[in-house]
Amino acid sequence: MDYKGTIIEESLENKAILQKINILKTKVEKVIEKHQTPWINQWTLHTIEISENQADFIAQELSQSLDSKHTWYADFKNNHCHYIIFRNKVFKVDRSNKEQYNEVTKFGVSLGIPDYQLDFSPHIKEWQR
Repeated sequence: MDYKGTIIEESLENKAILQKINILKTKVEKVIEKHQTPWINQWTLHTIEISENQADFIAQELSQSLDSKHTWYADFKNNHCHYIIFRNKVFKVDRSNKEQYNEVTKFGVSLGIPDYQLDFSPHIKEWQR
């Protein structure tokens, strides 16, 4: 089953990865104060589709392509599996496993990513209680 997700182009230090991904649509959004990314004026949001047989490869490539100066993540998922990718770190999460999502969320918070941006889990985040 193919994966779908969103990649913010401005999060990429090496944009060549975009040539290896099927981009379904692109939307540009103005950055506002709430986004907490004052070093950019806009986000270019690419809705992507990745074949199942390319998912591991693309996840690793994305991990090496993300901005090294600022903390970002990218993600894509299907009905069973969710890849959540940080610079030099890839999580492959079973979508039914709340503990795996909690681990990823804790990792993102430890990097300084604002909590509201770590909203990928369909489960209640126990660490927030």
